[in-house]
Formats: sequence, C-alpha cells, structure tokens
Amino acid sequence: MPVAVEIAIETPLQDDVRGLVEELNATLLELTPPEHCYHLTVEQMAGEDTSVFIARDNGLAIGCGALKRHDGSVGEVKRMYTRPSHRRQKIGAKIVERVEALARSEGLKRLVLETGDRHPAAWAVYERAGFSRCGPVLDYPDSEWSVFYEKSLA
Repeated sequence: MPVAVEIAIETPLQDDVRGLVEELNATLLELTPPEHCYHLTVEQMAGEDTSVFIARDNGLAIGCGALKRHDGSVGEVKRMYTRPSHRRQKIGAKIVERVEALARSEGLKRLVLETGDRHPAAWAVYERAGFSRCGPVLDYPDSEWSVFYEKSLA
C-alpha cells in the first residue's frame, strides 16, 4: 500500500530534521572523501537564500531536499535524501518536482546541482526529472568525485 507522504517547506532547525541531515552526511561520507563533500549545515540551510522541503510519513521526517538561490537567476538543488526505509517510493522525485516548481514560481531560469560519482540512484532521479549532465557548476571544482547536472527553466 502506498504511503501518504506529505512534503512541505519547513525550518531545518528541528531535532528530527537535524537527525535526518546527520544521516545524509554519514551516508555521503561513506561514499565520498570529506574534502569532496559540499554539505550545507542545517544552520546554512536555514538561511534566507534556501528553502528546505521535508517529506514526512505520519509525522516522521523521512526525506529532504532544498532549493538554494544564487545570483543570475540560478537555483541549486541541495541536500537531497530519503531514508532507506522509504526508498523506491518516488519521494526524491516528488521533492525535486517541488524544488523545480518553487524555482519556476520565483522566476529562476536554471537549476543546477552537484552530486557524487557513486550515486546512481540520484542520477536516475535527476535524469527522469529532465536534468542533463554538464560540466562544473557554480564554484564547485572539477573533480572525479563529482557529477554535475543542469536544467533550463526558461
């Protein structure tokens, strides 16, 4: 039976969201050296330039993703994560849809993101959402550990 997951913009400065972000960070550090992980802290996620989407299943925080705004009408998809217990239910895809809808509603012209070279499940989510691989975006270094995506919203 499908789960009735609710997704809403929330502050990341909640204990359960902090726990979710700690899980995300630990997962990324299992796959990527720390010097090639570009994590936003929950405090940075709480900045005015970032909107954080939290997916909840009966009140339990089970997924997240964020839109970080940059100069030049560019939005960045950040902090995408779904707990293992809730994977394969299209929660990541739904969060990406919400991030894109918000970006479009604000007049952003392009979405970009950096993800790891060992995250094929993430690549599938982005590619199904219409993102294309590209060269380095924003101020990220070109690295064998990074894969970059972009999507025009124009």
